[in-house]
Amino acid sequence: MGQSAAIPDTRLGLGRSKPRHALAEELRSFGSEAEFVNADVRDEDDVRALVDQAVAQFGRLDVAVNNAGTEGQGGPITDQAAESYAATFDTNVLGVMLSMKHEVRVMREQAKGSIVNISSTYGHKGAAGASVYVGSKHAVEGLTKSVALETAGAGIRVNAVAPGPIDTGMLTRFTGTPENKAALAAEVPMGRLGRTEEIASAIVFIASDHASFITGHIFNVDGGHTLS
Repeated sequence: MGQSAAIPDTRLGLGRSKPRHALAEELRSFGSEAEFVNADVRDEDDVRALVDQAVAQFGRLDVAVNNAGTEGQGGPITDQAAESYAATFDTNVLGVMLSMKHEVRVMREQAKGSIVNISSTYGHKGAAGASVYVGSKHAVEGLTKSVALETAGAGIRVNAVAPGPIDTGMLTRFTGTPENKAALAAEVPMGRLGRTEEIASAIVFIASDHASFITGHIFNVDGGHTLS
């Protein structure tokens, strides 16, 4: 497609276990240009350098997918502390804010770009025992909608993909036991957990020109879980 994309990510996101250098090598094997850059999304200097390196190497930044995230520490609100709050919000919220700040900076110069943030169906509902994580994803959706309004006239689209229960390491940690995981899958109207490739397909669609009149949208990919 001749487009340049940046994907700020961590091992805690959508469950990929492949080392980052190996992922870049795999992409190159398909004939794509790819580069791995080690960056901490909580550090603005790192984020600025990541975006600038992408532009320096590929000439522009067409698409950015902000996927870095952590589930944080679960449990009731009485078990939470300032440290657990900061650890979750610094990655899930500050990371998205800093990433969009610098992605928009370069996309404005191009007068075009597409940003996709990764939220969760918990970004627009509650969940007992996950108040801090849920709060962080509500914040991601608020940021997404607000920045979409700020940039709509500049040719930049900003959307979020909100996965439901997806079969990943994060979900395994979040549910704690196989029985809890199976019970969560049983709550999905489609009767199963989602697959990471289904999330990837949604990201590709909403990032692409096939979705050129969509901005500020929260795209649920959840097997109907939000409806139940």
